[in-house]
Amino acid sequence: MNILLDLSYDGTNFCGFQVQKNGVSVCETVQNALEALFGDRPDVKGCGRTDAGVHALHYALNFWAETSIPVEKLPLALNRHLPDTVRVNEARQVPQEFHARYSAHTKTYVYRIWNSPVESPFEAAYHHRVSAPLNAEAMDKAAAKFVGRHDFLSLCSAGSSVAAKGDTVRTISACKVERQGPLVTVTVTADGYLYNMVRILAGTLVEAGRGALDPDAVPAILAGRDRSLAGPTLPAKGLFLKQVDYPPEALGL
Repeated sequence: MNILLDLSYDGTNFCGFQVQKNGVSVCETVQNALEALFGDRPDVKGCGRTDAGVHALHYALNFWAETSIPVEKLPLALNRHLPDTVRVNEARQVPQEFHARYSAHTKTYVYRIWNSPVESPFEAAYHHRVSAPLNAEAMDKAAAKFVGRHDFLSLCSAGSSVAAKGDTVRTISACKVERQGPLVTVTVTADGYLYNMVRILAGTLVEAGRGALDPDAVPAILAGRDRSLAGPTLPAKGLFLKQVDYPPEALGL
């Protein structure tokens, strides 16, 4: 059967989701657990790449397996073979043609900024601290300018194979900034992302929040198709994959 897993993971000590030679990946860790449970090592299809240090609240992956274990019992069974930094939240059977990446409709990311001169002793690994005061309203105004179908080459780090092919147009359906005390969150929903796109977008919004960038300058940044026009790439530790959305028919509903 084709099985979809919903994962949460702390990406601090992982080299990203994708299997790599230079470190331990989330994918390798999950495959180790699957092999321990099923006796073989199924191929895993992830919903996308996450960079080293990026976290996930809800990451989706699918794999094929023959098992007598009821699907609803798989999370408990797999979690016994996983480190505490990776948890399977849910498992479900999906149609044969389902693919965690290609069946996805949108993905939502959250970037967390701790806006205080004093670091939090509890969550320093899960946000980027900015000590200078940030105007969240200006950031939200700038965020709204990113909504729509645009060429996002200006928000793409060098070395992207996708950008090299000229495939840099994406649709952002929602982008907002909210403040709760010292915590400022940037939430972005899109049909796809370029390399480091959310971290650069968040860095650009911080520039708007500091008063160094006029929110109305965002359209010109996008039109310029030049990475140097946008803000800095913020650290990976503040970025979370929040959710992956699929059409009901893709899930067999």
